[in-house]
Amino acid sequence: MTEPVVLPVKSVRNPRDLGGYIGFGGHKIKSHRLLRTGNISKIIPKDKNFLLDYGLTKIIDLRSPAECKANPDQKIPGVDHYEFPLSVDDNTGGNGLDMSIDFEHYRHDQYAGFYTMCQRYHDHVSNKFSQNSISQIINLIAATTEGSVLYHCSEGKDRTGLVTVILLYILGVDLETIRQDYLYSNLMLNDYRKVRDEQFKRAGENDKFRANMRILGSVANAYFDTSLITINENYGDIDSYIVKQLGIDEQMQEKIRENYLEK
Repeated sequence: MTEPVVLPVKSVRNPRDLGGYIGFGGHKIKSHRLLRTGNISKIIPKDKNFLLDYGLTKIIDLRSPAECKANPDQKIPGVDHYEFPLSVDDNTGGNGLDMSIDFEHYRHDQYAGFYTMCQRYHDHVSNKFSQNSISQIINLIAATTEGSVLYHCSEGKDRTGLVTVILLYILGVDLETIRQDYLYSNLMLNDYRKVRDEQFKRAGENDKFRANMRILGSVANAYFDTSLITINENYGDIDSYIVKQLGIDEQMQEKIRENYLEK
């Protein structure tokens, strides 16, 4: 597998360029075109300037309206900003939402977070709202012929991960490479999970709660497989899902390959 391109952006979690992966016909995905990250609410001027110099023209926010309101993306001059939430609900607890019931489950059942994540992936694949958002995201990306498009959620791993799976598949990247790119978020978020765990420990949270927080702050083969199995069982296969559920026909897919694969 080609090593993921990690961007030197320190104030944004999980910043990567999809460039370099091998797609259809052995053609590489172009660099400086498709960027995936966590949220940019705390981006510093140095990192803004780097992204502008890198070619950034569009930002797509996949977070819920509540998350966007609580921690809005910083505006970057000259960059168009779009919001296409994959869900209207906020499950992150990052906006002051009352998570007390969920937290009690996490303190008593060490597997609660795992089942929550599997359900979340199932819903993002099968929910009509999510499908419509993914379709709009892919259409916007298809229509972008120059510059970098950056898309993100909160930590850049789940919603961003799912959109990346669809994009890389359309571009012809093999599924095992797509899986490894998805799992790479775990390495990228090691420090984030460490700091968060130390905070929970200081707050007196028990081992089961902390185990659940690590689960919620990670990606897993099981979540990736949940998405694939949900697609295969309900829609036939990924190709059918992309065409029939997302409305991305072969002509649109060819347009994406034309725009984002090297000649």
